Amino acid sequence: MTEVPDGALSAAISPAQEWPAATHFDIPAMLAQGWRPSPFTEFVVKIASRCNLDCDYCYMYHAADQSWRAQPKLMSLDTVAMLGRRIAEHATSHSLTRVGVSLHGGEPLLAGPGYIDEFATILRSALPEDCEMSLVCQSNATLITAEMAKVLQRNQIRVGISLDGDREANDRHRLYRDGRSSFGAVMRGIDTLRSLDESLFSGVLTTIDLRNDPLATFQQIVALDVEHCDLLLPHANWTTPPPVYGARSATSYADWLIPIFDRWYEQPRQPLQVRIFRDLMNLLLGGVGGFEMVGYGPVTLLSIETNGSIELVDTLKTAYEGATATALSVNGSPLDEALLHPGVVARQIGLDALAAQCLDCRFRDVCGGGMYTHRYRAGSGFKNPSVYCADLYALIAHIETRLHADLSALNGVTR
Repeated sequence: MTEVPDGALSAAISPAQEWPAATHFDIPAMLAQGWRPSPFTEFVVKIASRCNLDCDYCYMYHAADQSWRAQPKLMSLDTVAMLGRRIAEHATSHSLTRVGVSLHGGEPLLAGPGYIDEFATILRSALPEDCEMSLVCQSNATLITAEMAKVLQRNQIRVGISLDGDREANDRHRLYRDGRSSFGAVMRGIDTLRSLDESLFSGVLTTIDLRNDPLATFQQIVALDVEHCDLLLPHANWTTPPPVYGARSATSYADWLIPIFDRWYEQPRQPLQVRIFRDLMNLLLGGVGGFEMVGYGPVTLLSIETNGSIELVDTLKTAYEGATATALSVNGSPLDEALLHPGVVARQIGLDALAAQCLDCRFRDVCGGGMYTHRYRAGSGFKNPSVYCADLYALIAHIETRLHADLSALNGVTR
């Protein structure tokens, strides 16, 4: 048998043929057999397609998909109005009582306070009275002025802020285009927001860098006295592997996260909710759900670009050019059409989307294959384990051991 050279498979197969392609699903047959998609309840809306920072790990500007270059800088208010109508008809047809909208970019606050005000008013006024809309904004915080904070407060828009730790940690990646530090501007933005209304600051999103001390990073987040924190594995895949800094073990990212888990878990109170730890504990204890990084529940999130195009989750831009595209737009298609797109179906069929290696794993129902974005391999697509498989296994096993020991001790006390 002739050996296939490395890279030959990916050269022979285009992304359009990789899993999940339309040829991998007989969706009419699935519907006839009783399968039904879950309606969209969360919408990531790219109101601005540019950014005032130049973070070198950004999946919008420094990844395989460069479609942002053809996008208008701002979503027109006509497109916002059409999006409002599309969300309203989707909510009505599926009897939704709540939807969530995340203002995203680029940097969404580049749109300015007047635009943010109009955006929120247009979307909320489009919804039926029996459906509530929660609005959040994912921002780098550098553009939060007193005027912007008042607009956010008036429209009940909570803000999640990207921050990778202290000044040194943050400035490894999150710089202005001219190389200046963004740390001071971020902290001023947070202070401006909190001085008006503490509840507006909803949480911190931190991308892991193995060179940063994990406990120092955690303490910087704790010092902000915020409710929620997301510790994110860098968006990587089998074709574009995670960053390697010097010698790396097979579980470097787990090794980084475990000391934080132990510090967090051992606190008598846990006012800071670290989402990956919370969700893994919930799933280990038999719960359901999770979020994109773990679990295999149906993903009900949709992304809308500034030109109104309906797209799959935006982190897929790290895979290949066009990985998020659906060929649909709010200007011509109801959102229900996207429910039957192969990329959406693949995120809603649970175990059937997992690789054989994942199905045989004892942590299958906890890990759920890991984040879908991290499973990509050129030539085969997304039906692979996460590129962070070993890290996730080690982290879950550690958390399981801690929980088992404490539950056993508690059981012994209560007998």
